Parts: sequence; C-alpha cells; structure tokens
Amino acid sequence: MAAPRSGGSCFVLGGSGATGRALLQELCAQRPFSRVTVIGRRQLSLPESSGVAVKQAVVDFERLGEHADAFRGHDVGFCCLGTTRSKAGADGFVRVDRDYVAQAAELARAGGCKHFVLQSSQGANERSSFLYLRVKGEVEKLVEAVGFDRCTILRPAVLLCARQEFRPMEWITQRILGFSARFFPSAYSVPVETVARAMVASVLQPSGEKVEVLENKAIHQLGKAVPQPGT
Repeated sequence: MAAPRSGGSCFVLGGSGATGRALLQELCAQRPFSRVTVIGRRQLSLPESSGVAVKQAVVDFERLGEHADAFRGHDVGFCCLGTTRSKAGADGFVRVDRDYVAQAAELARAGGCKHFVLQSSQGANERSSFLYLRVKGEVEKLVEAVGFDRCTILRPAVLLCARQEFRPMEWITQRILGFSARFFPSAYSVPVETVARAMVASVLQPSGEKVEVLENKAIHQLGKAVPQPGT
C-alpha cells in the first residue's frame, strides 16, 4: 500500500450519517491527510483528531453556491451525503441525493479538488424504474461529467450499522443480513466501517483509472486492505 500522505487536505460531505461518521473516525485514525473539513448543515460532535486538523464548515445547501470557499483548496472530496424518501419525501430525496451532491462536486472541482469519492448504491442505474436506484444512477453520471482527475464510485449493498434513529424495518433487515453475512460475507451487505476503510484505501491505492466503480465485493476486499490502528 502506498505510504500515507504527509500533508494535503480533504473534505467530507454527509459526516452526520452512519458512513460519514465511520469515515471521519477512519480519517482521524489513519491520518492520510493533515487537514479534514467537514461540510454540513449543522455543527457535529467530532471524533478525537489524533493530530489531524479537523474543522467544520456550516453551509446552507439551498444556497450552496454562496459557500464556494468551503470547497476550495482540497485535494480529495468524500461524499456520503444522502437522505431517505420517507424522511424528505420524493422531491426532497432527489434534491439531497442528486442535486446537492452534483452542485457540491462542481464547486469542489472549481476549487481545485482532483479526486472525488462518492458513496452510491448497489444497483444504481439512471434508467431504473425505482426512484432510489434511478437517482443514484443519475448522480453518478453527473459527478463523472464534472471532470475530476479521478472519480471513485462505491456501490455498497445494504449497510450494516448502528443508527442514531430507530428504523424498524431496517433494524429487522440488518439482523437478517447480519446473520447471512456469516455465510455470504460480501453478497448482500457490508458494514459501514468497511465502506469507510475502502473510501480511504481508494485514495491510498490509486487504480490508475479515471473513473473507478467499486461494487460490494470490491468494497469488502479494499476495506480489508487498510491496516487497523495498532496493527
């Protein structure tokens, strides 16, 4: 594996979500960057930085163009931003998961970002009849079109995590998939910690491809490639 960077800067979108929280923990533990900026709509309780300069930029996503400075001067952008249709409604879901992400990518590229790492979803397809998968496919294409030097898209299956909010059906699904993961570890699910490690590993282990799409099995493999702190 390539040696960790001695400097550099990255930003994280969606730091309040399950994957975003795991990613922040990983960035602070692995320290591939000396500076991390968390861009979001509110202040968060951040993990111990372990020598990493972590700051927060609070933005209004409805006026994202007014916050171009938050996206300026970063080498890599990590995006875990997303909501659900049940929480935001169909229009709100499209606005957050597609429009906000695409605009953020454009601001990042204009601000000098070279590598954009996007958390998408297994089955993402802009021609899908399912809103969720269609929107994920659409945002992938929009981000690719921005023209980053490198674009990494992760398509995880069902995320295994401890939610801050209780979602009954998701809780049941996670229990079932958590059991099946003992026998088929990379088929139907993936822990958010593995996704976070794969996102960091995609930066530390360049693939040589301008656009790289990592399906669930590849996420498992790449996530295991990052050494754990203390090992």
